[in-house]
Parts: sequence; structure tokens; C-alpha cells
Amino acid sequence: MTDRLSPQEWSAAVAAVRELPRDATVLLACHVNPDGDAIGSMLGVGLGLRALGFRHVQASFPGPPEVPEPFTSLPGLDLLVPSSRAVAAPDLMMSFDAASASRLGELADRVTAAGTTVVLDHHASYTGFGKVHLVDPQAAATAVVAEELLHRLGVRLDAQIAECLYVALVTDTGSFKFDMTTPEVHQLAAKLLATGLQPSEITRRVFDTRPFGAVRLYGEVLSRTQLDPDAAGGQGLVWTWATLDDLARHGQHPYVLEPLIDSVRCTAEAEVSCVLKQVAASEWSVSMRSKGANDVRAVAVALGGGGHRLAAGFTAYGEVADVVAAIREQLDTDR
Repeated sequence: MTDRLSPQEWSAAVAAVRELPRDATVLLACHVNPDGDAIGSMLGVGLGLRALGFRHVQASFPGPPEVPEPFTSLPGLDLLVPSSRAVAAPDLMMSFDAASASRLGELADRVTAAGTTVVLDHHASYTGFGKVHLVDPQAAATAVVAEELLHRLGVRLDAQIAECLYVALVTDTGSFKFDMTTPEVHQLAAKLLATGLQPSEITRRVFDTRPFGAVRLYGEVLSRTQLDPDAAGGQGLVWTWATLDDLARHGQHPYVLEPLIDSVRCTAEAEVSCVLKQVAASEWSVSMRSKGANDVRAVAVALGGGGHRLAAGFTAYGEVADVVAAIREQLDTDR
């Protein structure tokens, strides 16, 4: 499944772990506002390192140390520490699902401070940071790379590790709906489920449970959705936006907005969809999706972000209308 990475890359990554004494400090980090693949891959590897006997393993992510609600039952959460308490110069740092060091926020300085940094990722927009690179843009999720590394380290796949990796895999493949879902992906899912996982329970917890306030919030945000049928060369662009006031009014945390793009992207008249989520005054986190005809990664990269051909994002500044205008301009430029 991961033959696309060279034997030298695998050897370097395995050596980076095996040559460490078991009392070494290890810091695992993933990107800001972690999704299922980021936090699941990170915790799965963390549990694997613990099984190998490492005694000082920390896991962290930038920003508020609040785990998004769908992932609050994952095994390994006791590994998590706030970024302010993360070891400053670990013997080994491992980065998960971050295409650039900037996505690690205040943890980015550990990349150079660490004795060795191993990067696990699957974004084509990866910038090459770190010393050892386990980056496979053709992998459906970072979890694919993480599972292979654990296998090469001789870690026995138990139900706790498998749950973390399964959540990572199922979220980044959209419940196995996205184009990157290959026969190999299903084979990996079967391997993880064979440890005794209950997929119906995981699906209910991760995808099918939301607070009532989030349901009301979705209704309000979706009611302002806009459709531009002439954008993207006539393929259509659909978008909406959510503000901090929206969140406060319904008593919700920002992470409840992450699945909102799935409700927008189903619009039949639009090839490209996007959701703007306010994170500060005049600052927006933008999620984009394409049904296949457009490369939203190219759009996101042009606007300072990254991602995949069919799913990408970036940080934008200014008014909603200006951000959408910039997206439309890039969509027309890249055709």
C-alpha cells in the first residue's frame, strides 16, 4: 500500500524511532483545528510508541487544547498536552497531516529544535520541512502511512490503536466515498475492523451525533447559501459563511462547522463548493471541495493554502464578498 515511498525513507523513519532510548522525549504534533485524520493518526502512533516502551510521549496541537467533540472518546487522549506544555526540544518530533510547518502554529519551532523530525503526511502541497519524510500524496489518509510505520516498527495492532487509525481513515475518505478510496483502503479498513471494532458505533459517534444547537446553527448558515452558476467556467460555485456571532448565538464551538461543507457540496448545480468560517475579525478559514472537474488545491495554493485536488483550504482576510471573488478569479484562471 505504501510502496510509493522509497526503502531509504522507511529505513530512516524506523531508525529514528528504534535508535532512541526508551526514556527519550517524543513529541507528536498535528495541525491546528485537528480533523479525524490528524488526531487519529497522531494518537494511534502515540499508543504504538507507548506499546514499544517509550515512557515520555506527548501529543499536542496548536491553539486551544480542546478536542473536537466527535473525537473525545478516542483512545490515547491522555497523551495530549496543551501546546504551552509541549517539550521545547524533544529528542524526536513527529508531525502528522500538516503540509507545512506553519500549520503546526506555535509548535513549529520544535521542528528545528528536535533532535530529529519525522513527517507523516499525504498532501501534494507538502513543503518539504523536517528531516525524514514519509509523505505519500496518493495515500487516502495520513493514517495509511501511520499504520505502515507501526507495522515496520513491529507494533501489534490492538483495538485501541486500530480505533484511532480507523477514525482517521473513515473521516478522510468521507466514509469511503471519495476518489482516493481504493481496494487497498478497504483492505486496511478490514484489517483494522478485525481487531474487534464496532463500525456502527464509531459512525454514530463521529458522523451522526450533533448538539441541538449545532442543528439550529446549520439551518441558519445554510439558509444564506449562495449559488453562482456561471463560476468555474459555467460549472457553478456554491458557498456560505458562518460568523463568530453565529456560533455564540447558538452556544457552539468552531469545530461543529467542520462537516458543514458536506451539506453544501451536494448542490447539484455547482461543481465547486466552499464554506467560510470566521476565526477572528476579518479572518476566515476557508474549506473548498470539487466534484472532479476543478482542482481546488491549485486555487488554495494560489491563495496561500493547500490540500488535495478535490479538497483544499486556506486562510483568508477581508470581507466575505472579496474572498469569494478571489476564489472565483482563481477558478477562472486555472481552467
